[in-house]
Amino acid sequence: MSVREAVLARVRANRPQGQYALPGLPKFALTQPDGLVAAFAAALAGMGGKLIIPTAAEDATEMTRRQLAGTGVVCSAVPEIAGNRDLSQVRQPRDLADVDVAVVRAVLGVAETGSVLFTESELKVNTLAYLAQHLIVLLRREAIVPGIQDAYQHPCFRTAHYAVFHTGPSATADIEGVLIHGAQGVRSLTVVLTG
Repeated sequence: MSVREAVLARVRANRPQGQYALPGLPKFALTQPDGLVAAFAAALAGMGGKLIIPTAAEDATEMTRRQLAGTGVVCSAVPEIAGNRDLSQVRQPRDLADVDVAVVRAVLGVAETGSVLFTESELKVNTLAYLAQHLIVLLRREAIVPGIQDAYQHPCFRTAHYAVFHTGPSATADIEGVLIHGAQGVRSLTVVLTG
């Protein structure tokens, strides 16, 4: 028996018997005087991301397609926007290392933090949100929730195998306090509001 197996066996043997309900999640009253979209935009901008709100005359899908024209390797996980890298042909997660722009849809957005939520259903290949240079996220206006506690009430946390919040592009300020975007992940994160 390996050390790992021995430790896990001891943990299982000493696990308390019975069913224990998870503690209740507190609900904090969050006020967004300018509305959820404005609060989301401000929080996202504070983390280095950008929100695009199409005008009434513009279609979010067409606008996103125009932005992608002439871009190198585009990998799209949404059916309405075609990329030139087919996700169904990806055999290894590392095969997405050369993606310039990834287009994905978020489950929801969090006004409090400017975060967007993805599960394995949205990403198709989890590394898509990490290896691409730039990430374009389609987010339905009505899918913005006030706070993180509201986000955790979403059913995907009971059904998905994988869920991740992204808050702005990757960044670090470890070296001399200089903020650098794209240090360990995407260099830019743009959210396009739909609906």
